[in-house]
Amino acid sequence: MNRDFIQTLQQKLRQPLPGREAQFKMAHITRRMYVSAPPESRKAGVLASFFWKNEDWHLVFIERNQNDKDHHGGQIGFPGGKFEPDDETLLNTALREAEEEVGIVREDVKVLGHLTNLYIPVSNFEVHPFVGFLEYQPVYRLQEEEVSSVLEVPFSHFRNSAEKRTTNVRIGKHLTLNNVPYFDVQGKILWGATAMILSELMEIIGHDL
Repeated sequence: MNRDFIQTLQQKLRQPLPGREAQFKMAHITRRMYVSAPPESRKAGVLASFFWKNEDWHLVFIERNQNDKDHHGGQIGFPGGKFEPDDETLLNTALREAEEEVGIVREDVKVLGHLTNLYIPVSNFEVHPFVGFLEYQPVYRLQEEEVSSVLEVPFSHFRNSAEKRTTNVRIGKHLTLNNVPYFDVQGKILWGATAMILSELMEIIGHDL
């Protein structure tokens, strides 16, 4: 297990973050119109969990079930969800949701830091991303009413420029976004807020790890 990666990442997360400009590198051009969350926005926490497998650090993603009532149904994202009063903090939200959605034991997550919050206009959520790691490869228990599958993706995958592409994404019955940046992940499209969060994480890590 390459602990230098984790130690250096933790140190970098304590420094000023690259922020929205790093996020915008994997965002549709229209996203620059929606920068700050309005006062009435809802809050959510998500967790980017690293673990060591096959001589590489991997990240845990979920594929959400198709749901006409969920603006993010069918999409790939980090485990996470909306803040509940009992959570007390958004970090607790991210840890609770990761445990509920895929069975990651919250007490086993070593929290390294947080990334820049991100407003998602279509669902009116301000998302707060947190970064952590596990000492072992997780064993998953899916919340089947929300999650259809788990994807384990080597972080090195996202450094491959060939996996960064653009496509047209239909986001409603009458609306299609053209030339949307995305990562190809096992033949699936990873785009939107998750791609933007990953973009900042990649910039923080850089090419020296």
